[in-house]
Amino acid sequence: MDHGSAPQKRALVASPTPPAQAAAAELADSYDWVPPEEAELIVALGGDGFLLQTLHAMFERRGAPVPVFGMNLGTVGFLMNEWRYHDLDGRLARTKPFKVLPLSMKATTMSGEVFTMPAINEVSMLRETRQTAKLEVSVNDRVVLPELACDGILVATPAGSTAYNLSAQGPILPLGSALLALTPISPFRPRRWRGAILPDKARIAIRVLEPGKRPVSAVADQREVRDVATVEVAIDRSRELTLLFDPEHALDDRITMEQFVS
Repeated sequence: MDHGSAPQKRALVASPTPPAQAAAAELADSYDWVPPEEAELIVALGGDGFLLQTLHAMFERRGAPVPVFGMNLGTVGFLMNEWRYHDLDGRLARTKPFKVLPLSMKATTMSGEVFTMPAINEVSMLRETRQTAKLEVSVNDRVVLPELACDGILVATPAGSTAYNLSAQGPILPLGSALLALTPISPFRPRRWRGAILPDKARIAIRVLEPGKRPVSAVADQREVRDVATVEVAIDRSRELTLLFDPEHALDDRITMEQFVS
């Protein structure tokens, strides 16, 4: 998608790591920048973790989220573009947008507290002690697994399917596939269940069995709620986010090719 010209109001944010800070210092004097709350576009320097933090900050800002163009100064940088100092204006004018729909997690604790949090990559549930977690899993109000004995379970978006989900042997989901991955973490029983691929309209509910004896925490990307009793997960279509990529980056192609990495 050709934007014609780069937006006039741009903000620069950077991870606190030395490489990202050095790159930010290079760019700071070469372009005009505004505070993030005034920006029409944000340039983020760092790794995938910092990009997630930048996207989560969109949920706190007034008005609609703005596009984010990330440049990799971290390790993997799967969701980032290559770091280059030159021709930033030209790159921004030629970017290709990708829409990202986050998850919404509603977690209710054993004491009755309710926490609602967004997640861009995944919502995961993990045992808190040496005791195996026992979970009841429902999809669209229908119990599909009366008892799953495991270390945990996660729900991943296509954007997050190559992260924790892939490490847990979950499927890689192409961008735009309108699917979610429901992936167990070290499942013990049922022994043959390795997860499910669901339409992104699905509503997933997970109830902790024996929560006093087998406590479980819930994590929305990087934010944790401990001692949960139930967790409900669904796509939040009111919080659409936009990532910008160089045309040659082809994030959708990179996600597809991850299936052939040995």
